[in-house]
Amino acid sequence: MKMKQTGGRRKRRLCVPAFLLLFTTTALLAGTGLFFLSLRFVDPTTGMSLPAVNDWKESVVYDRVPVEVNTSVGGDLRFENEFEKNQAKSHSSCATVEQMGKVFTGVYWNESLRVRSLIRDHFLLHGAPTLRKLPPEKFCKQSFVLAKASEAGFGNEMYKILTGAALSVMLKRSLIIGQTRGKFPFGDYILYTNFSLTIKEVKHLWRWNDCLGKYRRRLIMRIDDFERPAETNVLCSNWRRWKQPIIWFQGTTDAVAAQFFLKNVQRQMRIAASALFGSPEHLQSRPNAYGELMRFIVSPSADVEEAVNWALNGGPDPHIAVHMRMLMSRSPRAVKAAVTCIKKAVNRNCPHVARPRVVLVSDTPFIIKDIASQLQDFAEVLHFDYELFKGNISGSKAKKMRQLDFRVKDWGPAPRWVAFVDFFLASRARYAVVTGAQRRVGTTYAQLIAAMAAASHPPGWDYNGDTNFSLFSSFQNNLLYEGLRNQVGWGHVWNRFAGPLGCRHQPSQCALTPVIPPAWWDAPWQSPIPRDIRRMESYGIKLTSSGKVDVDHLQSFCKSRKNVLKTIPISRRCSGLSC
Repeated sequence: MKMKQTGGRRKRRLCVPAFLLLFTTTALLAGTGLFFLSLRFVDPTTGMSLPAVNDWKESVVYDRVPVEVNTSVGGDLRFENEFEKNQAKSHSSCATVEQMGKVFTGVYWNESLRVRSLIRDHFLLHGAPTLRKLPPEKFCKQSFVLAKASEAGFGNEMYKILTGAALSVMLKRSLIIGQTRGKFPFGDYILYTNFSLTIKEVKHLWRWNDCLGKYRRRLIMRIDDFERPAETNVLCSNWRRWKQPIIWFQGTTDAVAAQFFLKNVQRQMRIAASALFGSPEHLQSRPNAYGELMRFIVSPSADVEEAVNWALNGGPDPHIAVHMRMLMSRSPRAVKAAVTCIKKAVNRNCPHVARPRVVLVSDTPFIIKDIASQLQDFAEVLHFDYELFKGNISGSKAKKMRQLDFRVKDWGPAPRWVAFVDFFLASRARYAVVTGAQRRVGTTYAQLIAAMAAASHPPGWDYNGDTNFSLFSSFQNNLLYEGLRNQVGWGHVWNRFAGPLGCRHQPSQCALTPVIPPAWWDAPWQSPIPRDIRRMESYGIKLTSSGKVDVDHLQSFCKSRKNVLKTIPISRRCSGLSC
């Protein structure tokens, strides 16, 4: 055994010099080769494999842009210059939120005024005053759309009313606004147009004109639920041919549902939807459809109007309105970004105003104080302080209507009625609305403030030839860490830009924003997230990664699907006033 061990050690010692010799020889040869190679000129045409410009990882080049920048009144100038340099170098196919917002610079007033006339003419022809005067043979041929809402979140519920109104215009039907136990939704704070009807009045007129007895037409309501993709007919059916006297389009809690008709397979429905909402490909010239509808349909109650005038304190309407949805968070980044965005809005839309009036609205009281303290040097700050107001709406009954505990984080600690005063106060803004948030920017509440404000003032243009009213979105940098991927939810205005075309790791920005939120992905820089691609599949829509709709697939889906018909009777099986 010892001899074997000794022999093994001797054998290993004999192998060491050979190994060193081999290593030395290899190193000399490699060094010589590199020396001669360095004497040659590098061929400039040598092929190199570069990353594809449409690769999502291409946006990593912006990780080197400093996040903390010195923001000025005009915006993040250092970032914009750095972005343009990096974009030129990398040929990147992604964009910042401000670059996406440039799509919305354009003149949409002409289209909005056209829609205003369309809405007015529709209600003059199909409104309640006209219907009440019709003889039985004409009245019993009339059809209606029901717009019904509860009293949950104001933005979502108001979109239910506005969607019903939009559908009444598209289908040329009269508008019914639903009531609950004899009360309109938010009826203590909002007044509704006299051109609408109630179910109670329609039932009375139906009996008065004996539509069932003389014309054999029963008062039936057809229900289509947008939130049930397998059952809704929003993309496949021609609703203008439906024979039921009343239609209720249910579950329409945002700006998207009514715009689905823009892709309906029936040409007549697409034309009707385009007349109201414009073309989804041209975001810069789309009309302010929801603002014009709201302007015609709703107005503040006398008590709310009193509170708004108290907040204005005898002065003119505010120039700028700011809405911050902070969910009880006190974010210094959000405050800093919002103040910069307010300055940008002032400089862009009302530079001629020496000391603009800025109204602040938020669910988080201390955010208002933080922003106000940074605006007082150049602006007159307005805010409705409900604790100081002693009007009718703030009486003993209203004081008892405190916010429910589980709603405090969502809606803030103020009584419910304050949200309506804030809404109608902010919608008085003459030049711009700025919206910011802790998580998702451009809520339905902020959208409707901007839409109402844009429709409430006469049209005009600024010095650059653009419309003199704008909606701005204030983004702090942590919201843009992964681009706009976190702006999920169809109710949020930036959802259709949440796909891979948004650059990652962007600094804080202030972006122009569409007054009417887009529902499709047809315009530049729009791209869907996988979650929305899957959701659209349930409606029969096959989207490409860039958001284009496969029309052939939709046609095939509509031909193969089962037609869903859900109706309920509104009146009993009898006729005449004795019914």
